[in-house]
This record gives sequence, C-alpha cells and structure tokens, in this order.
Amino acid sequence: PICVAKTQSSFTTDPDAKGVPLGHTIPIREVRLSAGAEFVVVICGDIMTMPGLPRVPAANNIELAADGRISGLF
Repeated sequence: PICVAKTQSSFTTDPDAKGVPLGHTIPIREVRLSAGAEFVVVICGDIMTMPGLPRVPAANNIELAADGRISGLF
C-alpha cells in the first residue's frame, strides 16, 4: 500500500485550495519505505510526519510498587 502524507485541508498540497482544482500537480518531496509496516510513504508539500513507535513501547517498562513508587520511567 501507499500512504500519501499531505495537508488534510485540501486534495492538493495547498491547504488554502478548496474543492478539486483542475490541472494541479502534487509535488513529491520524498519517498520513504516503511518495511516493517509494509507500505510506502510519499511525502508531499511542507507536511511533517510523526515518528513511528518502537516494537516494545516504553510503557511496558513502567512499574508501580505497592508503596506508590514508580520505576522504569527512564
């Protein structure tokens, strides 16, 4: 599958363009392979992406002792 990362405000990469403009070309800035997720990410316009999560979330290391002490945060 292909994931297109662009503004959510428009079909184009211009957030101010409304509707479906005719003749618009989407500029592709970068193409990334997300091999673990098995898809390709196409980065368009000035969009920024969020980092992916690790295989084991950091929350798995957090423990709460009976006396209320928290460990495993860092």
